[in-house]
Amino acid sequence: MRRSISSLHPALYFMSVWTRRWARCIQWFFDGKKYSRMTVSTNLPFRVKKHQSVLLRNFAGVDMGLQLNKVENLKIAIKKIDGIIIKPGEMFSFCKLVGYPSKHKGYKPGMELSNGKARAGIGGGLCQISNLIHWMVLHSPLMITERYHHSFDPFPDDGRVLPFGSGATVFYNYRDFQFKNNLKNTFQIRLWLSDKCLNGDLRCMAETEFTYHIEERGDEFLKIEDKYYRRNELWRHKIFKINGKKTESELILKNFARVMYTPKQYNEYK
Repeated sequence: MRRSISSLHPALYFMSVWTRRWARCIQWFFDGKKYSRMTVSTNLPFRVKKHQSVLLRNFAGVDMGLQLNKVENLKIAIKKIDGIIIKPGEMFSFCKLVGYPSKHKGYKPGMELSNGKARAGIGGGLCQISNLIHWMVLHSPLMITERYHHSFDPFPDDGRVLPFGSGATVFYNYRDFQFKNNLKNTFQIRLWLSDKCLNGDLRCMAETEFTYHIEERGDEFLKIEDKYYRRNELWRHKIFKINGKKTESELILKNFARVMYTPKQYNEYK
């Protein structure tokens, strides 16, 4: 297998990462996009989608301390996003709002996925926020313009309630999650923590005409040589609120990723 130059030495990897980060900063400055910046502490009147995800999950072989640290990281990051207003024509950028998750800002080592492994990293666990926001945006007319998913899945579905591959991974700042408001309506994201969950609420100024339903199709495991892979499709159905009739369906995501568990292990967690 051909190896990238950045994988040959830690210093080369460091240089590669920061080259990409500086390139993104330059892009932010010159791309001409209007990014969301204003926050409002009161809720906009109409709810589009509400969702929550469990804070602590049972991952075999993973130090629970990393998950406890993740909760502390979430507390810092959600302050940068909670109440954010996305006006008509504006772009939401997760990385631009949250910024670089450094130790100096109070971030702790949490679990992150990198180079095919789960490991500790400062600010690890922030993908839980981007995953949640991505899921809410999928249930709205907002347009996702940048989204990445992990190239591998390390754990069976313990506690997972969303379809496989429905997340949006972020890695400051060149793996960003962005969406644009191309509508006349104004939207808002609210985030907060309860004892057991990260909670999110996507709201708007004027009531929307449609609701959206996400359907998973073709979820299956494949064995290629001695490795397991998993694939599926996610379809979105657009439904009139007034009469419940479906107006259109579209394929929005096709996922194919290596998994570090067997179908048997997956079934034990179902």
